Amino acid sequence: MGQALGCVQVKQSKVAVREQFGKFDDVLKPGCHCMPWCFGYKVAGELSLRVRQLEVRCETKTKDNVFVNVVASIQYRALPDKIPDAFYKLSNANSQIQAFVFDVIRASVPKLEVDAVFEQKSDIAKSVEEELAKAMSAYGFEIVETLIVDIEPDVHVKRAMNEINAAARQRLAAKEKAEAEKILQIKRAEGEAEAKFLAGLGIARQRQAIVDGLRDSVLVFSENVPGTTAKDVMDMVLVTQYFDTMKEIGASSKSSSVFIPHGPGAIKDVASQIREGLLQADHAKA
Repeated sequence: MGQALGCVQVKQSKVAVREQFGKFDDVLKPGCHCMPWCFGYKVAGELSLRVRQLEVRCETKTKDNVFVNVVASIQYRALPDKIPDAFYKLSNANSQIQAFVFDVIRASVPKLEVDAVFEQKSDIAKSVEEELAKAMSAYGFEIVETLIVDIEPDVHVKRAMNEINAAARQRLAAKEKAEAEKILQIKRAEGEAEAKFLAGLGIARQRQAIVDGLRDSVLVFSENVPGTTAKDVMDMVLVTQYFDTMKEIGASSKSSSVFIPHGPGAIKDVASQIREGLLQADHAKA
């Protein structure tokens, strides 16, 4: 109806290309425009000024012969001052952009190893953007942003990379665990050494106290009982300790240990004691 009345409406964020008798005449901005069809004017088409996004998936090979899928996201728009170029020079802007992306990625990635591809993702995106901006500006398009949104190695390579990473982390964990156990063993050994040292000091003091007590006992006994020697006193002390030990063994209901002399010297003493007992028994019978 609007064209029949010689008027045309252009929506916001769009522009229209007007031709007269098939030749470019003007760019119509958003709003209502007079279009006298009787003078050969007509709208050849419309072009959006919005930022558009194109996702390009490119498969290529790295320097270490690993196939990867590089996914690039291209954001672009038509330049308002170059609408005729954007409308007439390209029939399919998406295909043109995709071709340039393929060219740059397949020229850049084969120079890098797979790990370097991940590390230099921003450099690859910058190279793609620079090449696209230089090429597409001649066709009336502006490259707003270029992003490398994903890098997908082959599934077997990805599994191998994960296993390498897991092995490295396990090795680090084992190293830290071994270091911790080493510290525990050192501290435990230091504690045991300190405990043994203190126990040794206690035993030494105990023995010193015993020696001092025995010495005092010998001196007192020798002074009070004339004619006794130190050996006599020590023999009496040993006999007393022997009977005390036997008493403690017999008094304990749970005791299951009996001290029996052993060794060549002890056997000789036992034999002499038995022989003396037999001789004394024979003498008593007579």
